[in-house]
Amino acid sequence: MRFYFLKNLRWYVIVLASTGLISAVNAQTFTSSNLPIIVINTNGQAIVDDPKIVATMGIIDNGVGVRNNLTDAFNNYNGKIGIEIRGSSSQMFPKKQYGFELIDDLGDGVNASLLGLPAEEDWVLFAPYNDKSLMRDALAYKLGRDLGRYAPRTRYCEVVINDTYQGIYVLIEKIKRDKNRVDINSLNVDENSGVNLTGGYIIKIDKDTGTGGDGWTSSFTPPGRNGTQTIFFQYEYPKADDITSQQKAYVQQFMTDFEFTLKGTGFADPVNGYARFIDTESFIDYYIANEVSKNVDAYRLSTFMYKEKDSDGGKLNMGPIWDFNLGFGNANYCTQGNPEGWVTKFNTICPQDYWLIPFWWDQLMLDPAYRTKLAARWASLRANQFKTDRIITYIDSVYTVLNAEAQQRNFERWPVLGQYVWPNYYVGPTFQAEVNWMKDWITNRLNWMDLNMPSVITSTSESNPELSVSAFPNPFSKEITIDYQLESAGTFGITLFDLLGRPVLTASENRVQAGTYQLILQSHSLPAGAYYYKASSASGSASGKVIKCE
Repeated sequence: MRFYFLKNLRWYVIVLASTGLISAVNAQTFTSSNLPIIVINTNGQAIVDDPKIVATMGIIDNGVGVRNNLTDAFNNYNGKIGIEIRGSSSQMFPKKQYGFELIDDLGDGVNASLLGLPAEEDWVLFAPYNDKSLMRDALAYKLGRDLGRYAPRTRYCEVVINDTYQGIYVLIEKIKRDKNRVDINSLNVDENSGVNLTGGYIIKIDKDTGTGGDGWTSSFTPPGRNGTQTIFFQYEYPKADDITSQQKAYVQQFMTDFEFTLKGTGFADPVNGYARFIDTESFIDYYIANEVSKNVDAYRLSTFMYKEKDSDGGKLNMGPIWDFNLGFGNANYCTQGNPEGWVTKFNTICPQDYWLIPFWWDQLMLDPAYRTKLAARWASLRANQFKTDRIITYIDSVYTVLNAEAQQRNFERWPVLGQYVWPNYYVGPTFQAEVNWMKDWITNRLNWMDLNMPSVITSTSESNPELSVSAFPNPFSKEITIDYQLESAGTFGITLFDLLGRPVLTASENRVQAGTYQLILQSHSLPAGAYYYKASSASGSASGKVIKCE
């Protein structure tokens, strides 16, 4: 079968070339790659949305730095799969994405490691089409893992289906309960009482297309609703076909109790409030991941959460994160292309959308303890994992690999560069232009979040307006100029604080008369990020917020 496939492929190329029918965009010109190659043969069957069809799949991966050829033996996987088209709005694109399951000759699922990822049976072949950087999803999952959370692992590859080259794909771990994915207890049909009943569960908020579709409606309508919109929770694990009536009743009641507590007057009580239901840190990390990307689908679509068994803590965790092809400025509706603004305000900006955001996120921000944790987490991330240069370096590393050759083939197969594909905010003429624009957008987004993120420092402002202070440029790099005006003679002092309230830079001057002055602060030793300043004189005090760039 393998020999016949390759022989037939080479014959087809020769025939087309001899007749003048082959061109640069023809799939049959693909013979080798610096990326792993996935070859799928459906034996004449069409791949449909549902049900899965049985096909064969082989993977060629000769290792780092070694070229992969279509004529090479399948050395990473060679066997049967059940495959179907997946996705919702993405199904309208000609480049399809697929979900597949590794199966044996009897059709039963089998676990196997693909391209070095932990063994499992369920996988996704994601098809970047309207994301012409080819990397928004992979980048988001990388950031999710940098948060110390599970986020799907990924591998780039090139795909051939039924002798036809399909372009660059991203092999992604499907979200499911597994020791190497969402690591929670299994829940069997006979576990309907006691501690066994309490977990684990995976719940999602999403459209009712694709998997799932069965669940229950929240007791609280989404803020800003202007129609019949509701928040609908779906059973992800156990699946709707497997979950028992007792398990349904338990998880529904748990979520109802959480929402009523969060909405109640004592919601912020550290013992009896919302904190007894949720892992607060997971909510903060989920918020940061979705806000950094300004993911238009965040909190309302492809939104996963899981509940642990009570013996393992029993709390509701947000995540894993999922579906970011419209993130990082790639959507032209509801202000999502603008690097400024919070995604949590989506309901106010787009109340006409059917899928709205639950009240949770605005309510949590009313708790000072939550805001303090968020500020501290953001400050820590910006000083380390989420430093702008670290993110840009990762993007550049992916660009180098894809730009070497694979992106040219992909965009010959799917000539979308320079063309609007719904819902692009930016349309670049080249792959490099698309990537550069995304890097600029991310830099601006991080700077805006630095300026607008709630801070641990809550009381630097003073009511006395007699001291006039301004700082420029803002954002700054190597130095920042402080422009100030004294109403009377005396000293002037200024201190910069990081977001945790620690003083990092102090300067002062003694002036013999009133007037307008400038003070230049050298900031070479300060890491990039957001800072507060507090200035004082005999006239009064003033404060503000500044950003240091890389």
